[in-house]
Amino acid sequence: MNQERINVTMMKGNPLILIGAEIKIGDKAPEFKVVNTDLAAKSLADFGNKVKLISVVPSLDTSVCDLQTRRFNEEAAKIGKDIIILTISMDLPFAQARWCGAAGVDRVITLSDYQEASFGKAFGVLIKGLRLLNRAIFVLDKQNIVRYVEYVKENTTLPDFDSALAAVKKLM
Repeated sequence: MNQERINVTMMKGNPLILIGAEIKIGDKAPEFKVVNTDLAAKSLADFGNKVKLISVVPSLDTSVCDLQTRRFNEEAAKIGKDIIILTISMDLPFAQARWCGAAGVDRVITLSDYQEASFGKAFGVLIKGLRLLNRAIFVLDKQNIVRYVEYVKENTTLPDFDSALAAVKKLM
């Protein structure tokens, strides 16, 4: 059975229940299975020995998620090749590809957790009852040790970009 966490986050002021254990700085990042826009299965291991910034959004088709993903796409152009930015949502892979094409987002890797909610459960961001992911940021070092975590308290607000990017820069 998956752990349920209450009073962690809200959506429009309404409390939500998150499924999965809380990830903390210093934890080894858990493995997960998601799919890319070509429907190919992907796991944490597929992204190799790189620093990873994982941007988690409820849906790319919302204004806050749109802004978050566009901002990280801009930042991806400024960082080194040993750093990758993953954006994970429950959006269908086809919708992610369509959105990225329309938005000109071509530097972040979009991944869908729609099949098994594997990422959502492993990283403690699956919202019970909504089957959406809670807005969050995780930064992993090259050995997949968690070096930064932000579970955004209100899903309708943006994450702390500066702190997340500072954590990435420390690992460069």
